[in-house]
Amino acid sequence: MDQKKLKIVFLSEFIGKVDRGAETYVLELSKRLAQKFQVDILAGKDSGSLKKIVSGGYDWVIPTNGRTQALMASLGRVPGKYKTLISGQSGVGRDDIWNIAITVPNIYVALTDYEMRWARKWAWKTKIVKIPNGVNLEKFNPKGGRVNFNLPGPIILSVGALDWYKHHERTIKAMAKIKTGSLVIIGAGPKKKELEEMGNSLLGKDRFKILSITFEKIPKYYRSADLFVLPSWDREAFGIVYLEAMASNLPVVAPDDLARREIVGDGGILVDTPDAEKYAAAIGEVLSKKWGDTPRKQAENFSWDNAAVLYEKLFKELV
Repeated sequence: MDQKKLKIVFLSEFIGKVDRGAETYVLELSKRLAQKFQVDILAGKDSGSLKKIVSGGYDWVIPTNGRTQALMASLGRVPGKYKTLISGQSGVGRDDIWNIAITVPNIYVALTDYEMRWARKWAWKTKIVKIPNGVNLEKFNPKGGRVNFNLPGPIILSVGALDWYKHHERTIKAMAKIKTGSLVIIGAGPKKKELEEMGNSLLGKDRFKILSITFEKIPKYYRSADLFVLPSWDREAFGIVYLEAMASNLPVVAPDDLARREIVGDGGILVDTPDAEKYAAAIGEVLSKKWGDTPRKQAENFSWDNAAVLYEKLFKELV
């Protein structure tokens, strides 16, 4: 089959509504694959329409919202005569056990070595490969516009949903043990009020802010900070924000788990974030070190351009 005629569709229910890693994955990868293949994105209710999927004449269907959507796409393979691919954006846990063992996609793409070893335990017919998420190295870079946070420096920046699994409260508690610097969190979610009250109480309004910023404007906020932190839970699949920060040449402090060791590499320090004393010490250590362009070099190992090439090879192998 001529690779230019290969038809691929991403099923993404929330694209255009939220800016999470899964939506970034769809936007960045589809844009690059469209240079070689015919690529569609079915969003909203269309992403769950078996009729639209089966009648689309697709060669590959890529569900990104798991569970029901993944099962529906799997069941359509016989009438639709397509293959399915699921990327491990959900991370190690029940969602991707379902995605691998129950829906049995033709391919499961693990994002890290750790996730690939785990996925193999549940795969009985699915091909398991590793292709990491990437970062837009042109959009996220050290050069460009900046902002004034109007807070005393150094500026410690965190970007992530204001929800329990991001554990922003750990950063607030750690910052309370540091007498200088300010914490800025960019995000939205159900824990905003609770985090605002905690931050204002432990740090004061003169050292703490929560901002809601559109994804398009975030690069200049990275460039304007001195350090990036995010103490997400250890079952988070990847964490593209770490790459965005490092691509902006911002060193990071991240949880010490197997996935983050692979992603952060030499671009920052890993630490036991539930321990406020150790977390605070790591923040101080990163701020006291001259990093040069080490964070940027680490991020360059994870470009979306490289990821797209690996997907292209994968599709061509299985046509």
